Amino acid sequence: MDISKPVAALAAAIVALAFAPSMAFAEADAEAAKDLAKESKCTTCHSVNKKKDGPPYKETAEKYRGKADAVDTLYKHLTSNPTVKVKGKEEQHKSPKTDDEAEIRNLIAWILEQ
Repeated sequence: MDISKPVAALAAAIVALAFAPSMAFAEADAEAAKDLAKESKCTTCHSVNKKKDGPPYKETAEKYRGKADAVDTLYKHLTSNPTVKVKGKEEQHKSPKTDDEAEIRNLIAWILEQ
């Protein structure tokens, strides 16, 4: 009985699975994400490390790390203008200054990489 084909198929599957996580979450274009954050004035309330009126990106990344719905949850947050508390007052969270879903998802990917 020749088992070389099933063994080769199993080896190929193992290699494919080993690289699956890196294929599922492509690395963000950091410069484009930073530019969009600056242009959209996200940096008025958020920074990478320091607490401002909004949580730092590192804190957001830690909160959503390992959650399968992280990107979709943050996409909804960034595009639905939810009410947030700033200095004890409620106000509408601003959306990024783009309608391009790919640009917004790149920003989210960059935030989650922090």
